[in-house]
Parts: sequence; C-alpha cells; structure tokens
Amino acid sequence: MEALDIPADAVAREDLRAAVQRRTLVAVVVTQMLGGAGLAAGVTVGALLAQRMLGGDQFAGLPAAALTLGSALTAFLVGRVSQRFGRRPGLGGGFLAGGLGAIGVVVAAAIDSPALLFIALFVYGAGTATNLQARYAGTDLALPARRATAASIALVSTTVGAVLGPNLVTPMGKVAAAWGIPELAGPFILAAAAYLAAGTALIVLLRPDPLLLSERLARGGSAVVDAAVVDAAGAGQETAPRPPTPPAPVPPPARRRPARGVVIGASVMVVAQIVMTAIMTMTPVHMQLHHAGLDAVGLVIGIHIAAMYLPSLVTGILVDRIGRTAMAVACGAALLLAGVTAAMSGDSLAVSVVALILLGLGWNFGIIAGTAMIIDATSPDVRARTQGSVDVLISLAGAGGSAMSGVVMAAAGYDLLGLGGAALALLLIPVVAIRPRRAGSLAG
Repeated sequence: MEALDIPADAVAREDLRAAVQRRTLVAVVVTQMLGGAGLAAGVTVGALLAQRMLGGDQFAGLPAAALTLGSALTAFLVGRVSQRFGRRPGLGGGFLAGGLGAIGVVVAAAIDSPALLFIALFVYGAGTATNLQARYAGTDLALPARRATAASIALVSTTVGAVLGPNLVTPMGKVAAAWGIPELAGPFILAAAAYLAAGTALIVLLRPDPLLLSERLARGGSAVVDAAVVDAAGAGQETAPRPPTPPAPVPPPARRRPARGVVIGASVMVVAQIVMTAIMTMTPVHMQLHHAGLDAVGLVIGIHIAAMYLPSLVTGILVDRIGRTAMAVACGAALLLAGVTAAMSGDSLAVSVVALILLGLGWNFGIIAGTAMIIDATSPDVRARTQGSVDVLISLAGAGGSAMSGVVMAAAGYDLLGLGGAALALLLIPVVAIRPRRAGSLAG
C-alpha cells in the first residue's frame, strides 16, 4: 500500500489525526479480543495443572509466578523494541511468542514434564504482557483529555475473548482428551491459536505505526501516513484552501514532576496487580477444596475477568473527567472489600463471585488510572521505554504475589490470604495522597 510523505502541520490537523487514531483503535480492538482468549487459559487452569502434575497446594502458585516472570521480561523487551522500531514489531512479536509458549504447555502436559511446563509458561507469559501493553498503542495519538478513554477501549475489547475463554474450559478439555492429552491442557490449545492470530492481525492492521507517528509530530518533522488513511479522512481531496499552520512548539520535557508521576502511577498499578493476582490465583484451588467443579471454577473466573475488563469504557471516562487520583482511591477501596469478602466466602459460590467481581473492578480502576498517570508524565521519545519498564514492575509484583499466594494458602488458608490482600490495598491511600496535582481534569 502506497505511503505519502505529509508535512507535520498537515498531519497534525484534527481530521487526519483522528483518522489515524480510528484506524489504530480498530487494530487494537481486533487483537485484544483474540489476546483476551489467550490470557484466560493460564488464569483458569494453570494452577490446577501444576497441582495435578506436582502434587500439593504449595506448588499451585508457581505457574502464575513463571508466567508473570515471563511477562516481566517481555514487557521490558516490548518496550525497548517499540521505542526503537514502533508498536507493530514490539507487540506483534510478543503475541507470537505467547502462542509458541502455549504450544509448549500442551506438549509438557502430554509428556508429563514439569520442567518443560514451567519453561513453556515462562514463554507463554509473553502473550499476557503484550496483551496488557497493547493498551498503550491506543493512546499514542489520543488527545490528553481522552487518554484514559483510549486505554479503556483496549481493555474492554479484551473482555470478549477473556470471558469466552474460561467458559470453554470443559469443551476444550474434551478436545484435548480426544487427542490423548490431559484435559487441563485443553484451554492452552485455544490460547495458542488466539495468540498466534492476534500477533498476525496486529502486524497486518497496525498501519501507520501510531508511536512512530506521534514521535514525528512531537518533533515537528514530517510524518509518513498511509494513503488509505489520508483518503479516509478526506485528505485526498483539495487541501489548498486551508493555509498551512506552523507546528506548535514542543516544550522541553520537565524532569522532576513527570518522574514523580511515573512513580505514583506505577505504585498504583503494582499494588493492584499484587492483590488481584494473589487472590485470583488461589480461588480455583480454594473452590476445588470445597468440591466445586471445573464448570463452577470457569464461571467464577469468567465473571472475574469480565469485571477486570468490561467496565473499562466507563472507567476511562471517569478517569478523564473526575481525575486519576479519585479513581486510584476507588481502586484501593474495591480491593479492600474484595479481600474481606474473599476471606468470608467459605464454600459459597455466590460470595466467591462477589469477591472476584470486586477484585476485578479494583484492578480495572487501578490499571486505567495508573496508565493515564504514566502517559501524562512522559513524552513520546521515552514513552514506550518507560511503559515497558513500568510493566516489568507490574509483572514482577504479580509473580511475587502468585508465588507467595500458594505458600500462604498452604500455611494459613484462603481466609488469611484474602485479609492480607485487603491490608495491602490500604497502602494505596497514602500513595495517591502524594500525587502531584495540576490544574484541569487530568490532575485528579
């Protein structure tokens, strides 16, 4: 497809910028729907698969730990690759790696190899990190007052696959059994297909690259825009009647306050990830100890993942309108209630559902508010690298939470695990209290 070299002052016009943003969001929505189905497999049955292969609850948190460690490495690599070469190779490569990891999990289960299982889960974590980082692609060209909303579109798109995935545990288990593979490996067959399709779709559809374009606009130089995008925006027609507008001066990047904003945004997302991952990882094990079947486990996890992603559009609007800080506080409150409710769930399916809904909502509030803080505090020339580094911290926090959740579960039970998560959620209050305030709705 032909590419046109358009001066930055023309590209920056609202019609062309909006056209590129719409095209970017279409690509993000398609890949997030596929990626959501891929990430749901490990969440639903990863702990149960390790428990069956290794024996004992103390090992149940290790798959999520391996997965999140792989996510951490991938987040770092995707951030660096995206900063240098653009979102397409960074995100596309991450999804493809996740698909290969899912295939490795299926093979490990088939030959009963715990060592291969953890290696494969490590690689499979690439898909999880990439699926989360894709939210940033939708914000590269978004106006400042709509950044949280743009990020939320990516997250809400994940809902389709993420909710469908857990509810296909039983059917995919039957497919695996028919192939002579352990039933718990069945969802990873779906994950492999979903991640490979997501990577391919992103590489094909994400044109022009939004990060590279935003960097050129920020520098005031020329930008390469796909001819189809120009035509879609009506720019293929006459543009002479509108006099060229000189590019707006780019202010020098502030160092102190943006750096502080990154720290606060990262802290919110890290705490949300630890609490969510720890409780979520052990919920299937807790339910099976109370004789719940895989259908019930799949239902609860599916509802939880829906709560993580489905409210995103509303959350994004709230973050943009009432502020980042207010929604970060709401994150802490929701996680606090989730931990207390989980501790009281016992063998009640209904209470477990309520706890996991609150857990998903708290994570959703924290991720979108924290993401907006990170974007506000960075410029395009360092944004992807910073985002990747922050997501490394998020993944490592999730890995630690997952690994410790199995130990706490075995030593003290699910009740104490829930209360511990509630106590940790309280830390968000003093964290966001030091959030630097600015004028306008972005300050929170």
